Parts: sequence; structure tokens; C-alpha cells
Amino acid sequence: MRNVLEHREIARLSAALAAHRPLAIETSPDEPTLHAAVMVLLRPNYLDELELLLIKRAEYEGDPWSGHVALPGGRREPDDQSLERTAVRETWEETAIDVARDGAVLGALDDVSPRTIAVRQVVVRPYVAAVVSDVQIVESPEVAAAFWVPLTTLRDTSAWITAEVVAHGRSLRVPAFAHGEHVVWGLTERILRAFLRLFDAEG
Repeated sequence: MRNVLEHREIARLSAALAAHRPLAIETSPDEPTLHAAVMVLLRPNYLDELELLLIKRAEYEGDPWSGHVALPGGRREPDDQSLERTAVRETWEETAIDVARDGAVLGALDDVSPRTIAVRQVVVRPYVAAVVSDVQIVESPEVAAAFWVPLTTLRDTSAWITAEVVAHGRSLRVPAFAHGEHVVWGLTERILRAFLRLFDAEG
């Protein structure tokens, strides 16, 4: 199978990420901070067009992201040598996709911080990776569903809407991405927009 890094759009994206210097969110040592990482994971489909992986998180009481559509990822653990390692590990744990074996990390996007979590500061670093087309997904108990979204769908302006969601007992109208029955909003929506800005800037 052809090396996924030789795919024209992936090679272009890899060059753009290599030239991008991710902006880090500075944190205060006096304020408790949770560091996490997520993976914007791409693969070529049978038409050689790129798709992006999204997951729907299982519902757990007390989890602020319970039931949300998101990117694979999670909090950094003490044994993680880097946030990139966190993104790779969490992707494996949640989907059984081994990025190190079946692809490569291309680079990182700017740090983001959720706007709805007030208990302590949360800083998330998004990484972008590409894997071969025939990877198999095995959802962990933390994942209710996992599905691939064509980039052509993601780039369709009609899919970007204003949605009404409920967060912390409040009804909010927020920018969102709609895909079938799924609505992507909040942190993940912001990361996808940042990814598309970089991707389309190099198109």
C-alpha cells in the first residue's frame, strides 16, 4: 500500500503544519490546570479523498462532555512524555487505531481552552495525524460511536449552522457543524474551524 504521507493533500497539509508555529496558552502556577490533547485524524477513503474521524462519547453522570461528538483524546497522564504521546495513546485507547504503526503525526494546531468549564483551567492541544485507509476501529466503552466524515462534507458551508444546545442546565445558541443526526459544537467545533482555516489556506 502506498505510503499515506505521499497522498497529495496529506503531503501539502504536512508541509503547512511544519511551517505553523502553534500558539500555546500560558497558564499560571497558582491556578490548577488540566492539560489534554486530541487528535484530528485523517485517512484517504476508497476514492482517495480525505476523511476525518469523529467519535460520540458514551454518557456518564458527572462528565461535562458526556454524549458529545468529539475528536479522540483526553487528559495527559503522568507517564506521557509529551502531549503528542497523550493524543496518540488516547486515540489507541478509544478507537484501537495505532497512529504510530499505521500512519504519522503531521503537526499541531493552536492550543484551545473550553469556555464553559469554570472549575479549573483546561488547556487542550490538537494534533493532526494521517493513517492508512484500511484501519479498523474498535470502540472502547468510553465511545458510543465512531465515524468518518468526508472533508468535502466538512468544507460545505451549509453544514455549519447555529444550533440550540443545553450545557450545565442552560439552553445556548452556539456555532455548530451538523452531520446527519450529529451536532458538533464547543471545543471540537472551534478545533475543526481552525483545522479548515489552515487546510484551505494551503489549498
